[in-house]
Amino acid sequence: MLFLDFTGTARLWLGWMAKVQLLPAVLALNAVVVVALVVLTLVFGRLYCSIVCPLGVMQDVIARVGRVGKKLPYKYSPAKQWLRWTVLVLFVVALVAGVGSFVALLAPYSSFGRIATNVLQPLYLWGNNLLAALSAHFDSYAFYSKEVWLRSLPTFIIAIATLLIIGVLAWRNGRTYCNTICPVGTVLGFLSRFSLLKVYIDTDKCRNCSKCSRHCKAACIDFKAHQVDYSRCVVCGDCLGKCEWGALKYGRVPKSNTAKAPEAEKPEAGEVDKSRRAFLFGVGAATTGTVLAQTTKKVDGGLAEIEDKLIPKRTTPLTPPGSLSAKNMASHCTGCQLCVAECPNDVLRPSTDLLKLMQPTMSYERGYCRPECTRCSEVCPAGAIKPISREEKTSTQIGHAVWVHFNCLAVTDRVECGNCARHCPAGAIEMVPMELEDGEEVFVPAVDESRCIGCGACENLCPARPYPAIYVEGHEVHREC
Repeated sequence: MLFLDFTGTARLWLGWMAKVQLLPAVLALNAVVVVALVVLTLVFGRLYCSIVCPLGVMQDVIARVGRVGKKLPYKYSPAKQWLRWTVLVLFVVALVAGVGSFVALLAPYSSFGRIATNVLQPLYLWGNNLLAALSAHFDSYAFYSKEVWLRSLPTFIIAIATLLIIGVLAWRNGRTYCNTICPVGTVLGFLSRFSLLKVYIDTDKCRNCSKCSRHCKAACIDFKAHQVDYSRCVVCGDCLGKCEWGALKYGRVPKSNTAKAPEAEKPEAGEVDKSRRAFLFGVGAATTGTVLAQTTKKVDGGLAEIEDKLIPKRTTPLTPPGSLSAKNMASHCTGCQLCVAECPNDVLRPSTDLLKLMQPTMSYERGYCRPECTRCSEVCPAGAIKPISREEKTSTQIGHAVWVHFNCLAVTDRVECGNCARHCPAGAIEMVPMELEDGEEVFVPAVDESRCIGCGACENLCPARPYPAIYVEGHEVHREC
C-alpha cells in the first residue's frame, strides 16, 4: 500500500516500513535501525528476510502457489558460495563507486519497489478509476480518477524482467534468489551463523525421512548429514511442522547435538574453508531509452487537438529539493521508486542515464513541483532526499529558468502571453519589452536567477509546443536563495 496509494494517506501509517529496510537504513546512517536488525539476526537468525523484507515475502507468496499439489516440492542443494560473495563484492564496489544502476538492480527493496510501482500500481489505479467512474454515475465522489502513464520504458522493462526472473526462481525453488544473488541476504547469512537461536536436528530422534529437507524453501537442510546451513536458513518454520518424529527444533543448539555431527562434514586437514576465505575477500574488496511524455491526446474544448510537450534537453538533470546535490543523490539512492510512486504532481520519474538508471529525476511535462509539497522527502528511506520543511523548500534553488526566444509565442506569433510570469510562485519572472528586427515591440520574460527556485511552473504552463519557450536547467549543488 505504501507504493500503491497515490493519495499520500498510506505513508502516514506505513512510512516507517521503508525506513526499517537494512540497505536504506545503512545509507541513511540510521544507526538505531541497523543495530536493531543486527541484534535481531544474532538472536533469532534471518527473521529479517522472512518478515521484514517485502521481496522475501513476495517470493514466499509465489512459492506457496507454485508448490500447490506437490507433496515434496524442494530438495537440499549445496550453497553456491562463490556466486554469493562475488555478487556482494561487485555490489559493494558499485555502491562505493556511485554506480547507482547496478545497486538498484540488486538491492532487494529496490527490486520490490520497481515491481510495485511499474507493474502493480497501474493495476491498482485502473481499479480505482473504475470505482471512480461507477461512483460518479451515482453522483458520488468518494473516489477520484488518476491518470495511468508510463514513467520510463527502460525501468518498466527491467521491472517486468525482475518479476519474471525472481518469480520463476521462487515458483520452482523457493528462496533461490535470496540465497544466491541478494547481497543483503549474504551479509545477514554470515551473521546468522552466530545466532543464539537456530533450527537444529535432534540426531537421536531423526529417522532420515527427508520431509524437512523436501519442505525447506531455502534448500538448506541436509537430512543425511543432520545439518542445517544457517547462512541460508530464513527461520520460516516450515520444516518444524513437517517432522513426525519431533526431531526438528528451534532454540539453542545443545553441545551434545553438535558433537554428533558426522565427521564427513568437517573439513579435512589442509582443506581450505572457502566460505571464510570468501568473507575475507568480500570485506577486502541497462538499458537506454527515453522517458515517455503523456501518451493520451488532450483536446482544447473539444475543438482542437493539443500537441504533446517534449522533454527539453537539460545540461544538468534536476534532482528533488532535499537531495542537496547530484552527488548526494547518486551515492545514497537505491532506486526503490518510492518517491516516484508518491509524487502527486507526476514530476518525478526514473532516470534513463545508464550510470543513474532508475534513480529519480525531475521533468515538468505533466505538472510542476509545488512549493507546498514535501512528500518525496518524507518517504525517502535512504537519505538520498533529506527531510525538508515547506519553508526550506521555498528557499532552495534546485535550478533556474532559461528563456528560449525562438520558441516563445511572443516572438514567433507576435502575441501577448506572459503565462510564465503570471504563474511563477517565486516572482522571479518579469515581462520586459523587446524590439524585434522589424521594429515591432513585444513583451518577453526576463528571469531573476537569484529568486528562481526551479519549481518548473513556468515550463509546465508554457503554451509553446512541442518544446516550451522557457525551461529549467538543474544545479549540480542546490543553493539557498
